[in-house]
Formats: sequence, C-alpha cells, structure tokens
Amino acid sequence: MDSRLPTRIDPDLKVGPMPDPGVPLPEDQRRGRGVATNKSGRFEKLSSELCDDGWDIVDDLPPLKTEVQEERARTIITRNDSPDISFDRSINPYRGCEHGCVYCFARPSHAFMGLSPGLDFETRLFAKPNAAELLERELARPAYTPRPIAIGTNTDAYQPLERRHKIMREILEVLDRYNHPVGIVTKSALVARDTDILSRMAERNLAKVAVSVTTLNRKLSRSMEPRTSAPHKRLDAVRTLAEAGIPTSVMVAPVIPALNDSEIEAILEQAAEHGARSAAFILLRLPLEVSELFRDWLLRAEPGKYRHVMSLIRSMRGGKDYDAKWGERMRGRGPYADQIAKRFSLAAKRHGLNLRQHKLSADQFIRPQKGGVQLNLF
Repeated sequence: MDSRLPTRIDPDLKVGPMPDPGVPLPEDQRRGRGVATNKSGRFEKLSSELCDDGWDIVDDLPPLKTEVQEERARTIITRNDSPDISFDRSINPYRGCEHGCVYCFARPSHAFMGLSPGLDFETRLFAKPNAAELLERELARPAYTPRPIAIGTNTDAYQPLERRHKIMREILEVLDRYNHPVGIVTKSALVARDTDILSRMAERNLAKVAVSVTTLNRKLSRSMEPRTSAPHKRLDAVRTLAEAGIPTSVMVAPVIPALNDSEIEAILEQAAEHGARSAAFILLRLPLEVSELFRDWLLRAEPGKYRHVMSLIRSMRGGKDYDAKWGERMRGRGPYADQIAKRFSLAAKRHGLNLRQHKLSADQFIRPQKGGVQLNLF
C-alpha cells in the first residue's frame, strides 16, 4: 500500500496527506482552464491564496481571462546540452501556454517569472514580438553553425494567441528565407495555416512537423488539455501537412498509465491512416509543482482511477512521482515501462511507421548579411 495515497479515496485506509496544490478557485471562474488552483511559485517569500470570507459573493467573480504581456527578449535561440534529446537549440515565441494541459512539464518555468505554475501559467502569458528580428540577427553571427532548431519543446508555438500575434509565422519566414532547418511539435491544428511555408521548406528538406495526439477521447482531451484542438482536428492537420509533402509524425505524449495508454495502438492506426510517416511517445513527466497539480486534477476528474494511475507511475519512476535521470525521464523503467515501449514499437511496425529516420539538411544555409536587420537600441 502506498502511504501517500489521498484519504478521500477510502476513509478506512490509513494513508498520507492529499496533494496540496492550493485552494481551488470557484468552478465558474476557472471554466475552460486545466487546473483549479493558483498557488504561488516556489521562489516567492510570501504566498497568497483564495479563501472564503463568508460573504457568499463568489458569483460576483468574473471568469478568468487570458492576459498577454509583450516581452522584449534579448536573445531568442535557447541552447541545451541534454544527452537524451535530439536537438541542441530551440525557440519559444511565448512564455506560458493557454492550452492549459494539466500535465505540462513546462509549468514550473512560470515560477521564474514570479508567477504560479497553476492558473497563471495558462492565463498570464508573454509574447515575444521581436522574435523574428532577433532570430535573423543571431543567424547572421559569424560563429553561428546551422543545425535544426526545435520549436514547441517548452510551450506550444501554435497556442490560441498565435492567431492574433503570428510570431511563429514570422519566425518561419526567416527560417525559409535563409534555408535553415526546423522541427515543430504542436497540439494545435493551427499549424496547418502555415502549410504554404512549410511545404516550400520541405521541398528543400528543411522542415518536419510532429503533432501530439494524447487521446482520441474528446471528453478526456477536453478535461486534461482544455484549449487544445480536438483530437480529430489534429489528425486532420496531419493529413493536410502530409498531403502537402511535409514529413509529419504523431507524438503520443504524454502516455499516462491506466488513463490513455490503452489507446496507443488506436492512435498509431489513425496516425498512419492520416499520412504520418513516423511516431514517438513520451511517458508522463511530473516535475516539481506539476505533480501536485496533476494529482489534484486526477482526484477531481478521475477519482476512481487515482490509486491505479499513481501506483503505475511510481512503479516506473523508482517509487517516486518523477525521476529526472537522463535516459529514463522520457521512458521510465521497470516492467510496465518496458511493456509500453514494446507495444508502441510493435504497433508502429504494424502500421508502417518509423521505417526510416528523417534527417533535415543544414547544408543549404545562407547566412544573413551583416546590417540586414537593424534592431532598436532600447
């Protein structure tokens, strides 16, 4: 028996404390959002939480609205030397993500802004309007060596506010202009908007797209990733991209045991039918504040599955909610993790996926001319 299971599951069990992600906001106020709370970030000396003062005026609280603040970034290409991922540089046009996925491993990054990884992460967003200018300037540096840039690795570049800001499209225009390779990961059908640019780049082997399909169950998707595109819309985007000649894959991410892992075979079948060439998966990751936020959602949305889901997660994470060890953080370890990997491999093979690796070309890169872009001094 796990001593950390919540008491509300079975009052007769002697179990430990429930997850404490903070005091939940009224349901009407947070309608359409992923998590229920807005506990202060881990770096804050003082914390504040909603409480009932007895006046019963909850109905007067307006629904949460998305606030977008412009951030004048100084650099735009982020570097990493992680040994278990396939890219060493990435771009994030936005901070925070309105998709509101309860399981998002990027939530803790909002604490660096003095904000909550909870509701702040999905309602208080930052856009980088000078991203394309910065990118052109960084590509022009004499020491710059071209390699594929990954986009969508932290927050989704095609989240809803991209419809208005179009920062991602401006970035693609720069990459297209200078023949620079790019790999995109998204949960949004909005990526199909940029088929014109991506198809031109794909003709030169400069672009590929991975669409994340977490579940085919629309009810489950709406609950745990409330503002993403519906599953069938994402699959439609896969078809649109594939028919335009863009190498397209499907990510089953995250795989959550006893919640969506039973859908692996069905998702890969649909991926192949819609034209995907390859597929991959990532096991659920629960770093830092994400653990409490996810467990709180699980208790509210799927209380009958809480014990089973968390038991299997911990069986693949060395008895913990999460283990960030290189090489294991994406896949986990143990018999259940091995079973997931084997099922995925067999299903991918059965549907003709992953027959060959697709490596983007960096040989066609044209360095921007010095002085071609003039940034503001301030």
